[in-house]
Amino acid sequence: MTFTLNKVVPWGRSFDEYVSMFSLTDRDLKKYILGCGDGPASFNATLTRSGGNVVSIDPIYRFSADEIKGKIEATYDLVIEQTSKNRDKFVWESIKTVENLGCVRMKAMNQFLADFSNSEGRYVTAELPALPFEDNAFNISLCSHLLFLYSEQLSSEFHVRSIKELCRIASEVRIFPLLELGGRESRHFGKVIDQLNADGYQCEVEKVTYEFQKGGDKMLRVKSTSCRFSLA
Repeated sequence: MTFTLNKVVPWGRSFDEYVSMFSLTDRDLKKYILGCGDGPASFNATLTRSGGNVVSIDPIYRFSADEIKGKIEATYDLVIEQTSKNRDKFVWESIKTVENLGCVRMKAMNQFLADFSNSEGRYVTAELPALPFEDNAFNISLCSHLLFLYSEQLSSEFHVRSIKELCRIASEVRIFPLLELGGRESRHFGKVIDQLNADGYQCEVEKVTYEFQKGGDKMLRVKSTSCRFSLA
């Protein structure tokens, strides 16, 4: 059996996972960060409490906290069931069991829910490939478990347009993972990189310390040569 989902689902990761997935340094965390497709992740809540400056975007933010909680509850059993049936596709080290996975994810998502209602504009209803921000509005854009992961649902053209849009609003874009659901490298990856390179973007694949999907330990960094890089 292969891990599969028919659509993008709300499933949030923790601050510590973001730091590992995106190789975020202390200096990075002091920059102005956009979290793209963050859903119910706790990265925004945790970084904000420590004095960071971050905005998250996701179409799910049009709903209330209670409505999002209901969507999480509707998703939870499906994701846990799929994970349980595909245990051999995951690395059970920092997360020891399927049950532990459920606890870790629910802790992160409950932190998000507690923060969401009093977030003062830090959660913006928006979605790729067109975002409501000015050019170079952010230092870093992070895209977690959306691009490449949902390759069956999102075309290669969508990926190219989305990455270019993220580069428009941020000096640097980081995308994780590079695998699609089921554990293989995204079917679009090579074509997307070739197109971005041809259009003058700088692309670099970097190994990271995080690995939960087997083989899912690589991040893509993308920069536009036309970006105005900030030293903030």
